[in-house]
Amino acid sequence: MLSKSFGAAVYGVDARVITIEVNVGQGTKFHMSGLPDNAVKESEHRVESAIKENGLRMPRQKVVVNLAPADIKKEGSAYDLPIALSILKASDQISADKLEDYLIMGELALDGKLRPIKGVLPIAIEARKNKFKGFILPKENAREAAIVNDLEVIGVESLKEAIDFFEGAIEIKPLDIDTRDVFMTEVNTYSADFKDVQGQENIKRALEIAAAGGHNAIMIGPPGAGKTMLAKRLASILPPLSLHEALETTKIHSVAGRLGDNASLIATRPYRAPHHTISDVALVGGGGNPQPGEISLAHNGVLFLDELPEFKRTVLEVMRQPMEDRKVTISRAKVSLDYPANFMLIASMNPCPCGYYNHPEKECVCAPGVVQKYLSKISGPLLDRIDLHVEVTPVSFDEMTANRKSESSSEIRERVVAARVRQIDRFKEIKEIHCNAMMPSQMLKDVCQINEAGKTLLKTAMEKLGLSARAYDRILKVSRTIADLADAEEIQIEHLAEAIQYRSLDREGWAG
Repeated sequence: MLSKSFGAAVYGVDARVITIEVNVGQGTKFHMSGLPDNAVKESEHRVESAIKENGLRMPRQKVVVNLAPADIKKEGSAYDLPIALSILKASDQISADKLEDYLIMGELALDGKLRPIKGVLPIAIEARKNKFKGFILPKENAREAAIVNDLEVIGVESLKEAIDFFEGAIEIKPLDIDTRDVFMTEVNTYSADFKDVQGQENIKRALEIAAAGGHNAIMIGPPGAGKTMLAKRLASILPPLSLHEALETTKIHSVAGRLGDNASLIATRPYRAPHHTISDVALVGGGGNPQPGEISLAHNGVLFLDELPEFKRTVLEVMRQPMEDRKVTISRAKVSLDYPANFMLIASMNPCPCGYYNHPEKECVCAPGVVQKYLSKISGPLLDRIDLHVEVTPVSFDEMTANRKSESSSEIRERVVAARVRQIDRFKEIKEIHCNAMMPSQMLKDVCQINEAGKTLLKTAMEKLGLSARAYDRILKVSRTIADLADAEEIQIEHLAEAIQYRSLDREGWAG
């Protein structure tokens, strides 16, 4: 007899429906076709054990399992449950007339219990798109799938429970979650807040500008000056995620298997801080079974690279293209996958190997030329994509012990959101541009007009400070953001002056 059920395969951050066809006929062998990988092939043993443990029998006839379309590679262990149910139906052990109405996924343990799977959210979206009545999956993944409205999400704990549901022996109520309610409850609930940071007002101001214009930033300062602590709090002052951005972010984390059990919608901006020993594949994505990398996990949020010069040169260079295109393309012989990667890069570094170059109190012990060699580990093209260079100095004892109340993240976020609203209005006719950092060079003449006094200041600064040509565009973009924060129509001379001071690494002889 022939039976049919439906599962799904995840490619990139999207899913595709897979038809599981099972035929039980004359013969003795178990055959599986449709380009299954080893994890899928091994399902024969898991399925057989789970069926027997539940008092049923594995057919001792020829069992052919086909995963269609047969020319697409199938990966992972999530096809166990639909294969088991199809075998039982094809061998007349269960009736399961409604089997084809549902999309079914789940990994079986040897005793028939179900284990959680990856990529549930894109699969649930695909199930709704293809007008399936519902989605049957492990109970631990049910909350994640229930984000998708207009789809019955049936969480089951075992093969036995799934059989009883299809046989009508039990009724399982679909899990219903109010997505907007979950989103509104959890949005902007960050564990770190700027009110906990004493002093460092100039660095807070620089990060506020970075958040307001979507600018990448690098912090240079000695160990213990607070660079990591400040970077951790940047996500808390970014504009709140929209529901669309939250779904997009959750999809990526779902595909990567980073949501955990009983997880739901990600309502806060991601903050990722990979260690400097990371490989280029782990950062950008890819691998034998392509997975999203850290830059995609930071999509719609912050990617923090601590001790930037310690990262391998190859790792930093592969980031250049994704930073420009805001997506990663992984190409293989038979498939090409796109992962979104629209993130804010925040980097930190010591000014030299010993960490005390330009320190107000401690003396640098690095040999001549070592500082320049250390800084040259960061390539010009990468530095070209970083708008703000911020020098961080240690907080004095008086500032640390002062009773002065610091501004909270929510207060700073209000100003950031107001500046972003101005930018959204400015770029409403251009689909690809949402903030000042995304502006191409050809737009600067129209959007970032400066008066004669401003031009004189900029010319003097570039000559006196030895600023490079690449600094010119960056200064204009940052000054436009500073003007937006001040609710000013035109870029004033004070906005330019503030933007100029955020170009430390462009100054000739900064490390000389």
